[in-house]
Amino acid sequence: MNSKLSQFPYLQYNINQLGDTVILLSIISIFILYIPKIWESLLSGIIISGCISTILKKIFSIPRPAAILDRDSFIIIGETLSGSNSLPSGHSVTIFTVLTILLFAFSPQRIGYKCIYFFTSITVGLIAAFTRVAVGAHYPLDVIFGAILGYICGLLGIFISQKTRIWFWINNKNSYPIFISIFLILCTLLVIKILQEGLIIFYITLNCLLITVYKIILRYVKK
Repeated sequence: MNSKLSQFPYLQYNINQLGDTVILLSIISIFILYIPKIWESLLSGIIISGCISTILKKIFSIPRPAAILDRDSFIIIGETLSGSNSLPSGHSVTIFTVLTILLFAFSPQRIGYKCIYFFTSITVGLIAAFTRVAVGAHYPLDVIFGAILGYICGLLGIFISQKTRIWFWINNKNSYPIFISIFLILCTLLVIKILQEGLIIFYITLNCLLITVYKIILRYVKK
């Protein structure tokens, strides 16, 4: 599977970055303005998934492929990871936590469209998650387990958002300066990443963040 999936290394390495929480949340940062309820679920889901994933990695303590396999026997794209934290795949958990929340947020009403929408979205999610196998960072089981865990964490994020008001301040314009500051810091980090690697996904993410910052400033000034 590693050999088959890694035939397009540059593409796979770009898609692989979507498992980075900073990258994925930055791309959908605009929802803070237009659909803040999604971000309420996202924050809960991401925090839960991060904690559970970290705990399970320590409990299972499974060596990554590069830690026990001959590195000439499979393909590694990007950084070589060789720790004992292979299960579950954190990238897969993040992708499916976010994907699950977006699935339910934008789900069509008609059952036919809903089935197509769910099937397409999950397929895209699996393609993104299995880039972790393509880059030689995880085993397929790590990805599958991470996807299931991410789905559960996404549902928990939605449940917490519906039952509590802990993130009510997200939709408050007084909190906009906080988001502006955070996003500008992320923009700086992305510029550093671009200078180091120059991946297309970093340019896309930076543009998304800049648009969000512009929109937030514009709305804040008009308040």
